[in-house]
Amino acid sequence: MSTTLSLALDNEGFLLNRDDWNEEIAVELAHNDGFEMTEQVMEFIRAARAMYEADGVVPPIRIFAKKQGVSTKALYDIFKKGPMKLICKWGGLPKPTGCV
Repeated sequence: MSTTLSLALDNEGFLLNRDDWNEEIAVELAHNDGFEMTEQVMEFIRAARAMYEADGVVPPIRIFAKKQGVSTKALYDIFKKGPMKLICKWGGLPKPTGCV
């Protein structure tokens, strides 16, 4: 993985320090994964970050999709694989655990 930003990342490309995150970094992390950031995806990232701040946990995909008014299928159509993992990765959140 080659990032033009100098960030501390783990071996899967997740930020080691959540305080390093900003929207420019989200765009760069997505770009490193071959994904072009869209406003819709950034909205999902903002929503997941707000939910994380409120609850202290990464939301499960079913709860996240319901609160966003989209189906889990729609999230998979956008992200192709592991929507919550990518939302968390690009959003500077911890790796989701369990069934996400």
